[in-house]
Amino acid sequence: MILIPVKNLANAKQRLASILDQPTRTELAQAMLFDVLEAVRQCRCKEVALVTKDPFAIKLARHFNFQVIPDNANSGETDAIALATQFCESNEIGSTLVIPGDIPLTQASELDQILDAAPATGSVLVPAGDGRGTNAILRRPAGLFPLRFGNDSFQPHLAAARATRQPCVVVSLPGIALDIDNPSDLRQLATARGETRSQQLARQWDFSVRPMAVNE
Repeated sequence: MILIPVKNLANAKQRLASILDQPTRTELAQAMLFDVLEAVRQCRCKEVALVTKDPFAIKLARHFNFQVIPDNANSGETDAIALATQFCESNEIGSTLVIPGDIPLTQASELDQILDAAPATGSVLVPAGDGRGTNAILRRPAGLFPLRFGNDSFQPHLAAARATRQPCVVVSLPGIALDIDNPSDLRQLATARGETRSQQLARQWDFSVRPMAVNE
């Protein structure tokens, strides 16, 4: 099952507050989530769940006919995935592929590459572009090791995967690697090939001329 944790989008992308006001950040987060779900819809895995209580995310899940695992606590990605992992284990779901909702250049083919690389028992890790974060993790079985997300999660996840003594495959995928956290990420999104919703949105903003936010 693909699991996508989504926090409250009304307060999304605080690290972009220096250049985007909150309504614009929310609009961007919503567009990125749509782009991710569109890629997921086209991949080979048909079991998908959003872990969220955000109304827009729930509406999108219904649009794509994906499941929703309610995350009423909304305390963060780590707790959301722990909750979702318990759900998968209790429903005898054999594996989980966790991806965030802010990797808008994700391609269905990349998700299929992760599935193809997955060992019968073990894990697949996809690092963020900076090598510090983790932008996709497949675990088989679903609760093979706990996940702990943050700015420097890749090395701890790699250590946890290796500690299971099961195969761990590391795959670098350029679309999945780009998460949008700072202005340089936005520029990369805007200039990359493609016509996703979030790219069209980012291309409306002129980074070189003026800041894009009022003081909050």
